[in-house]
Amino acid sequence: MVALAAMGVGAVAACDGANGSATAQAPRPADTRTSSPTASPASKSPTPSATRPSALHSLASPTIKVSGAPRGVKAKGAILADASTGQLLWQRAPDTERPMASITKVMTALLVVQSGHLNWQVQIPKAAFTYAWHYGGETAGLRAGDWLTVQQLLAAMLLPSGADAAYTLARVFGPGMPAFINEMNATAAKLGMTHTHFTSPDGLPYPTETSTYSTPSDLLTLGLAAMKYPAFRSLVGLRFYQVKKGPGHRKGYWWDNTDDLISTYQGAIGIKDGYTDDAGHCVLFEATRNGRTLIGAVLDSPSTGTAAGSQDAARVLNWGFSLSGTGG
Repeated sequence: MVALAAMGVGAVAACDGANGSATAQAPRPADTRTSSPTASPASKSPTPSATRPSALHSLASPTIKVSGAPRGVKAKGAILADASTGQLLWQRAPDTERPMASITKVMTALLVVQSGHLNWQVQIPKAAFTYAWHYGGETAGLRAGDWLTVQQLLAAMLLPSGADAAYTLARVFGPGMPAFINEMNATAAKLGMTHTHFTSPDGLPYPTETSTYSTPSDLLTLGLAAMKYPAFRSLVGLRFYQVKKGPGHRKGYWWDNTDDLISTYQGAIGIKDGYTDDAGHCVLFEATRNGRTLIGAVLDSPSTGTAAGSQDAARVLNWGFSLSGTGG
């Protein structure tokens, strides 16, 4: 390994391929995408797809006939749109600011993917565990001293929702936490997310429960931006990700996706779930069925169970997929 830099959280090195081998389960059969987490990050261009809209908008000639509204949705904030055209289909309190919990990690991932440095090797600092433990965050069980690629750290952050991985990535790519958070807010402003603010790379409730916040409308903008990148899409639709033992990490890792939609909803291809006491259950989601791709968000679904957010998301999606096209 050739050291590039040491950012205060362990060294960063360049490499030609993944450190160790990785395997992952592909999305459910309804999703026709193919991806391999062992593919060289260089083959997953940071250039976004040009076939997706950058924001929601009203169409002069809508492609989907909208009638009625989803039933039984308990989330206080929600939105649904056609991911291919940007046609807005349904919304509830779309511009009301609410905490978004771990959906925050989507912005962290977007900045990292845009850097294009998915091949970098990063040494896990002891401070990553201390940080997650101190703030009560979920972890990916990262072991101090291990070396993992940036792509593997993205999987550790997005699937098991590891705050230790988010911390490590933020400290490397800031460099440093304050600089990274500043870049998160600057990117939100560039995307037009005017009702969004970040105080952490992971959505943990500090300095207060509501310090990091967004709206359904802003989160759709974020989701549309992130899902343009194949490197991001290839991870968030996976049911699990395995890193086998190898040079730099004598033991392997296995990370299950905490997003219930990925394993329970046919055609689900992402994106991220989250929960805190104040945020409730939150899900930023995308699914494809019969050639139609829908993207949406639900915020603050009441805690009727651990799957409360995904159940609300499924209700919204079922309604959206039941709508007929303007040509049908």
